[in-house]
Amino acid sequence: MTTVVFDLGGVVVHWDPVPAVAAAVGQERAERFVHGGEFDFGTWNLAQDAGRSWVEGEAVAAASHPEFAEEIAAYRPNFALSLRGLVPGTSDLLRALADRAVRLVALTNWSAETIHHAPELFPDVLALFDDVVVSGVEGVAKPDPEIFQVLARRIGQPIAGVLYVDDSVPNVEAARAAGMDAVHFTDADSLHEELRRRALLD
Repeated sequence: MTTVVFDLGGVVVHWDPVPAVAAAVGQERAERFVHGGEFDFGTWNLAQDAGRSWVEGEAVAAASHPEFAEEIAAYRPNFALSLRGLVPGTSDLLRALADRAVRLVALTNWSAETIHHAPELFPDVLALFDDVVVSGVEGVAKPDPEIFQVLARRIGQPIAGVLYVDDSVPNVEAARAAGMDAVHFTDADSLHEELRRRALLD
């Protein structure tokens, strides 16, 4: 059976942490916290994606950046608001692949404590995946090469040549280094062309 592996955030589900934080502190403060550069939100969030508990992550961040204590505390309780909907067109491609008996697997950088929101909010789409490999559960996140070893074990086959789709260039490069046929996702139309080239869709 042909297997195709998808990232979730930015490829299947549109993720934006600002609305989750803004629910408690307002848009301006949320934008500053996530994108302002005073606090490294991406690195902080990745640590939870790699298995650190949110309790520990919040404590560490609040100790180093007490001026953002409210913002730090706001994100996790309002996490569902960060999932802004489905990325246009990707779910149609997933359904088309499933109709052709392509095995769909997800490999996502996501906290073990918040991943439950995805199937709760998008049950029909998440149900298309035969398996979802979650970095926070495994204790290692992309682009660490170890996550691709985990993926190989989970899908029960060598990952060399298996198609992988991700919106992060470093993750795509890491997947290629692991031997995968990795595609950088920009939009569903471009991905459709990549799937056509590989005779996975018409």
